[in-house]
Amino acid sequence: MKKTNLLLIALSLLFFASCKKEVDTPKVRYDESKNVVKNPVKRDSSQIKIADLPINMEGTKYLIHPIGDVRLYEDRSSRYGSSNTNSVSYSISNYNRFELTGFLQNLKFQHIDSTAIHPLTDKVIQIQTVTYLNTVADRTKMQVLIYNLVDQDTNKDGKLDSNDIKSLYISTIGGKKFKKLSSDFQELIDWNIVEVQNKLYFRTIEDINKNGSFDKNDVVHYHFVNLADSNWEVVNYEPI
Repeated sequence: MKKTNLLLIALSLLFFASCKKEVDTPKVRYDESKNVVKNPVKRDSSQIKIADLPINMEGTKYLIHPIGDVRLYEDRSSRYGSSNTNSVSYSISNYNRFELTGFLQNLKFQHIDSTAIHPLTDKVIQIQTVTYLNTVADRTKMQVLIYNLVDQDTNKDGKLDSNDIKSLYISTIGGKKFKKLSSDFQELIDWNIVEVQNKLYFRTIEDINKNGSFDKNDVVHYHFVNLADSNWEVVNYEPI
C-alpha cells in the first residue's frame, strides 16, 4: 500500500511539474549570428480606437488627449452556472496631477486657444507613463514631458507590451521635438531630475552577453541631458 501511495505521489508531482513548466520569454530575441533584427509592428486595424477626455497639466496651455484601444476583459462572475461574458472598458488612462499612465498608442495635443489637434508621433508605440517636469518649469519656464514607452518589438512576439524593452523619450509640452534619449536595445532602468543643474539623469542596461535577458552579467550605462540645451544631447558619464 505504501509503495502504491508513493508511486501515485511521484506521478502526481511529475504531472503538476509538466503542467506548470514555463518557458521564459526573453526581452530580446536574436538571429543565429547574435544580431538584433528589428521587427516592426503594424497597427491592428481590428481594434477599436478611443480617446479619453483631455487633461491639462497644471500651469500649461495645452490639452492632452490620450489615445488607445477599447479594452475587453472577462467578467468572471457567473450566476447559476451561466457562462462568462466579456465586458468593455472605455477608460484607457489614469491621471494624477503631473503624471499620466496607461497603455497608450499615442497622444494628441491641442493649444487651449485653438481647435487644431496634432499627434505626438506617427510611429507604432506603447506609452506607459508621461511625466510633466513641473518643478523644472517653475524654475526655468521650460515645459517638457518625459515618456517611458516601448517602441520596438524586441522579443518578436508580434506586439508591443511590457515584455519588450522600455525606452526614454522627451518632448515639449505641446508634443513637439519628440526625441528618443536612450539607445536602441538598452533597457531603461530609471531616471531622475537634478533641479539645481536642470539635468535629467538616467540609467540603461545593455545585454552584452546576448542571452536575451538583463542580469548582473550585463553592463549598466549612465547618461545625462542638459534640459537647457535646445537639442537635448545625451552625454555619457562614468561614475564607477
